[in-house]
Amino acid sequence: MKRRMLWLALFMLAGPARADLAAVSPTGFTITHRHALKATPQQAIEAVGRVDRWWNGDHTYSGNPANLRLEPVAGGCFCERWDGGSVQHAQVLYVGKDAVVRLQGALGPLQELPVVGILTFAAATGEGKTVLTVTYRVAGPGDIGLEKWAGAVDKVIGEQAARLASFVDKGKP
Repeated sequence: MKRRMLWLALFMLAGPARADLAAVSPTGFTITHRHALKATPQQAIEAVGRVDRWWNGDHTYSGNPANLRLEPVAGGCFCERWDGGSVQHAQVLYVGKDAVVRLQGALGPLQELPVVGILTFAAATGEGKTVLTVTYRVAGPGDIGLEKWAGAVDKVIGEQAARLASFVDKGKP
């Protein structure tokens, strides 16, 4: 419980990061982070499934990213399991040869809210380089004030996107 409260505090206190933060309103927001990669789109998407190697443990319930698993198949689980607990962060909706992985889930403290979150990892080649795009769209009822969450969520998703990009290109987050 203490770990969960610490995670919540870090999530809420995080300041805004540089990103495309669009459509911010009481009913939702869209976050997009883009990173140029040296790797191929397929290598980038394969790395998404190795979430235990690049996700920051500060943004887990257990405090240990080794407890994370992401099964890269439709219906697969982005889950965390530790001695005495477990959580489903999201469910895999789509994995395609077009270098896209799409998940549905309300991450972290958003899980307690009546929201839908769609997290998409897409990699494509253009102008001689691969671009990884991480987009998180969150929507819910206006009375919960999602605009108040946008900056903190942007910071956390931005950090994870940067760690994934570093893992893809350098083998470490």
